[in-house]
Amino acid sequence: RRFGAFAALHDLNLEIQPGEVFGLLGANGAGKTTFIRLATGYLLPSAGRITVDGLSPSRHPQAVQSRLVYVPETPRLYIELRVDGFLRFVAGLRGLSGSNRRAAVEEALERFRLEDVSRRPIGHLSKGYRQRVSLAQAFLHDPGLLIVDEPTSGLDPEQRREVGEVLSELAGQRTILLCTHDLAEARALSDRCAVLHRGVRV
Repeated sequence: RRFGAFAALHDLNLEIQPGEVFGLLGANGAGKTTFIRLATGYLLPSAGRITVDGLSPSRHPQAVQSRLVYVPETPRLYIELRVDGFLRFVAGLRGLSGSNRRAAVEEALERFRLEDVSRRPIGHLSKGYRQRVSLAQAFLHDPGLLIVDEPTSGLDPEQRREVGEVLSELAGQRTILLCTHDLAEARALSDRCAVLHRGVRV
């Protein structure tokens, strides 16, 4: 992917297997965010091709977006809403209704250990719990691919451990692309890793 004369990603060749936790490592500016934007269809490649479950994000954007979810480094949450209310709201946006929506919200609360705080406003939660809410909303429509960007950034050691445990429990159940600059985190959570440096895999 080029921006004018600048190559944000160059000659990147990788394949992520179904059910694999794949770590994409690199410092800020290495090209991780550009890769995420290509995978989600937010950007188009300048050359080469990228597919998600055999589909092109540029030619089949809706089909690709129904198969994946992106959890950004800074959670996008409505902090004035309660946890359960926020999850119901997001489930509705993703086309779930009635018993399907209730079941999806209950499963997300249980999977991400949010039952005890389900009636609390998101703004009253710790950063660790907010990250759990961000992960929980991502799973409401049962995506096959989870793209997580710096999932433990800004968390204290106990919160990092808790979020790491949640991600570890998802291993094998979903395909996970873990983007991080933390080598220890990538080693602990990933089956395989690739390292980007200035847009090139090293």
